[in-house]
Amino acid sequence: MLAGKRILLGISGSIAAYKSILLTRLLVKAGAEVKVVMTPAARDFVSPLVLSTLSKNAVLVDLTNENSWANHVQLGRWADLMLIAPASCNTLAKMANGLCDNLLMAVYLSATCPVAIAPAMDEDMWHHPSTKRNLDLIAAYSNKIIPVEKGELASGLFGDGRMAEPETIIDFLIENYFRLDTLKNKKVVITAGPTQEAIDPVRYISNHSSGKMGYAIAEVFYLQGADVTIVSGPTNEKVRYNGIKVLNVSTSDEMFDVVVSQINEIDIAVMCAAVADYKPLVIADNKIKKKENNWQLQMEKTKDILQYVGNNKRSNQFIAGFALETENEKTNAINKLKNKNADCIILNSFNKDNKVFGSDKNQITIIDSSETEHNFELKSKAGVAEDIVSYIISKINVNSDK
Repeated sequence: MLAGKRILLGISGSIAAYKSILLTRLLVKAGAEVKVVMTPAARDFVSPLVLSTLSKNAVLVDLTNENSWANHVQLGRWADLMLIAPASCNTLAKMANGLCDNLLMAVYLSATCPVAIAPAMDEDMWHHPSTKRNLDLIAAYSNKIIPVEKGELASGLFGDGRMAEPETIIDFLIENYFRLDTLKNKKVVITAGPTQEAIDPVRYISNHSSGKMGYAIAEVFYLQGADVTIVSGPTNEKVRYNGIKVLNVSTSDEMFDVVVSQINEIDIAVMCAAVADYKPLVIADNKIKKKENNWQLQMEKTKDILQYVGNNKRSNQFIAGFALETENEKTNAINKLKNKNADCIILNSFNKDNKVFGSDKNQITIIDSSETEHNFELKSKAGVAEDIVSYIISKINVNSDK
C-alpha cells in the first residue's frame, strides 16, 4: 500500500527519536520514498548519517547550509504525506501556534500534503492542559494525531506519552491515508474462528481453528476500501486496523443470529468460520462428574449459517463458503456449493502438507458456480487472502457489467 508513496519524515528532539531509525527502515522496505527533516535538537538523539543511509536521501536540518538553501516550499509539495514522529511537546506547541524557527516548522507550515503527528513526551506533560489545547488546535487544522501508548517512559515512570511503535504508525498511515477505493461503500461480513458448544459450565466441544484465515481476509477487504465486519468465534487473533468491526460470539447459535442480523445490509459474505456441525442436546447445569466407565452425549445439528445465507441471498450479493475436506475433496466441495446455493466454495485440503488449522500457510482451490476450478499454490494466509479477495472482486465486476 505504501509502494511508490513519497513520505516526508519530520523528527523533533525527543528520546523517542531512536524509533525513527526503524520507522525509516520499515517505510523504505514497504516501497516508500522517504526524505527526512530534523530539528537541530533531534541531532542529539539520532544520527543524521544513519537516517540518510537508510532513506538513501540527504537529511535536512537547517534552512541554509553554506551556500545552499533548503527549499521548504518544494519539500512540502513533493510529499504525499508528512509524518512528524516523534513530535515533542515543544514542537506541538509551535505547530499549534504557527511558530517558525527551524526548517521542520517551515516545511510543516508550507506543506500542502496531509500531515500525521506521533507525539512523544512524559506523562505529566502529555496530560497538561496546554498540551491538550495544542493537540485540539492541531487536529482542527485537519491534521491526524497518532495515539500515544502507555508504557515505561524516559523519566522512569510508567504511563501515557510513549510514541506509538513504528509498526503501529505504519498501520495508522495505511488505514488513514492509503486504503484503496476498489470496494468503497461495499459492506462485507466475514465469519472466523471456531465455535464452542457447551457440554456443562466448564466443558465444551470445539475444533482447532485459529481464525487466522478469516482475519487475513478481513484485512485485505478493508484495505480495498470495504466496510468490514468480522463475526468471530473465540480466537487469539486481533485486527491490525481500527476500522474493522469485530463482533465476538461463542456458540453456533450466537454466530447464526449475528450473521442473520447483518445479512440484509451486506454486499459480500465470506463464511470462513469452522462452525460446529453438532451441539449437545442438553447442557448440564453443573459440572458432569466422572462415574460410569462409558458415557454417551446426545447431540443435535446446529443451524447451517451458509445454507441460510445462500438460500436468502439477493441477486446483488456474493456469498463465498469454505470447505475443509479430508476425502473426496472436490466432490464434497461441489456438493456443498450446490446445496448451500453459494457463489463459490473455497476448498481447503487437509493433509500432511497442508495442516490448515493454526498454520500460517494454506493451499486452496476456488470452485465457482459453474464448477470451474481455480487452483492456487501453497502460500501464506495473507497471500491466500489476497487471492480470495482478488477473485471475488473479479466476479463482482463481471456481474456488475451484466
